[in-house]
Parts: sequence; C-alpha cells; structure tokens
Amino acid sequence: MELDIRLTSKEINEILWRTHKTISTAESCTAGKISSILTGTPGASAYFKGGLVAYTNEVKIQMLGVDSEVIDAHTAVCEEVARQMVLGAIKTFGTDYAVASTGFAGPGGPDLKTGIRVGTIWVAAGNADNIVTLCLTEDEGRDHNILKASAAAIHILLELLKNDLDEDDSESNVETL
Repeated sequence: MELDIRLTSKEINEILWRTHKTISTAESCTAGKISSILTGTPGASAYFKGGLVAYTNEVKIQMLGVDSEVIDAHTAVCEEVARQMVLGAIKTFGTDYAVASTGFAGPGGPDLKTGIRVGTIWVAAGNADNIVTLCLTEDEGRDHNILKASAAAIHILLELLKNDLDEDDSESNVETL
C-alpha cells in the first residue's frame, strides 16, 4: 500500500504543478496523514497551502463552518459533514481543491449513542462545484483504518483532478490549423 500511496501522491503532484492549482486538507480521524501524503513529494509547497486537524465538533464548526445542526442531526460521521469540511478548507485556506476525512478510526466497539461502528470513515475530495465522497465501513484496526482512509482519499482526489484538470490541459494543448 505504501508504494501505491507514493505513486498516487507523485501523480497528484505532477497534475497540480502543471495546472498551478492549490489544495488544502481538513482531517479528523486521519489526524494529518492525508496532509503528510500530499506533502511527501518534493515541490509540494507550490500547491499545498495548509491543513487543519479538526478532532472536535467545536473545531469543525468554528474553523471550517460545518453546520452544527447537521452534526446534531446526523453526527460528525456523515457524508454531509465531510462535504462541508471540504468547502470549509477551500474557504479557510483559499485553495482550488480540498480533501477531508471524518469518522471513527478506533479502537473500540460501536458508538453506543449513535450506533456508528468503528471503522466508519467518510472521505471527500473536491472543489467548490464538485465534491466526491466515499464511506469506508470495515474495522481493520486503528492504524490500518487511518492508512486505508488516507489512501482512499488521495485516490478520489487523483481521479477528480484527472477528470477536471487533465481535460482542461488537453483542451488547451490542442493545436488549431
């Protein structure tokens, strides 16, 4: 998995470098792992503006603008919170794209108040107009849950960037006769 993560990060690096787009992160249960992956490639300072580890609902609400009513109604472990974290990171850091994670990495059993099981993690990546999400639900232990969610997030990001930016880039390179 480590090699796959490095290769994916390198591909993201190349796309962001070429297109001059920027990115930020808003992470809860991955605790900065996604940021670490995105900045592990030399030259990341050209496109990575910053990241926020928002472990508490208070930080999600105050720093990222997540709607407290959504958290009250659905908990912080839901698709809408992941989407709002992406938008909040884009606004907070002034970036073109953002990646977010929110969930229960573990250890432990299900959250007795909500019934949400450990290993349930929502990841999201996108821009102001398009956000892609994915929910992971398998508990494979804390370390693996964090790594798996981080890898899923950067894969979502890569596909999104390819769809958004490689199309734009190829259109601008078309020669007219």
